[in-house]
Amino acid sequence: MYNERFTDSLAENAIEELGEVLPMSHIDLIRVSGAFEIPATVANLLERDNYNCVIALGLIIRGETGHADLIASSVTNALQGISVQHRIPVIHEVLLVENEKQAHARCIGSIKNRGREAARAAANIIEVFAEIAKSMRLEDNRKSN
Repeated sequence: MYNERFTDSLAENAIEELGEVLPMSHIDLIRVSGAFEIPATVANLLERDNYNCVIALGLIIRGETGHADLIASSVTNALQGISVQHRIPVIHEVLLVENEKQAHARCIGSIKNRGREAARAAANIIEVFAEIAKSMRLEDNRKSN
């Protein structure tokens, strides 16, 4: 697994925060070998099961070539497409950082912790989608009466 120390921390922080903002929710943790494998895994999950939201966590540290930018762009575009296609929110926290110092700040540190932010974003969008569903049911009931 690439950047395991950082991605483990992202996942741990996200799960801890989810426990606080969405108590009693079921959380599946799926690990993949690298960022490039995340979109295919998310698509596979959404084809097989019913989820309210998916949080995609990962870390890409920019190196001396443009490879990291290609991976980051590909992952971003794929996750957006999957989210729209399935109409399921996909919280995108596959981070592209310059160096380990930035990675530490965003994955392990407490001020800019993207795992915790991803969990809060997931809780928020789940609530938004629930409100939309409720509104649609009310509208359907009005139309049928």
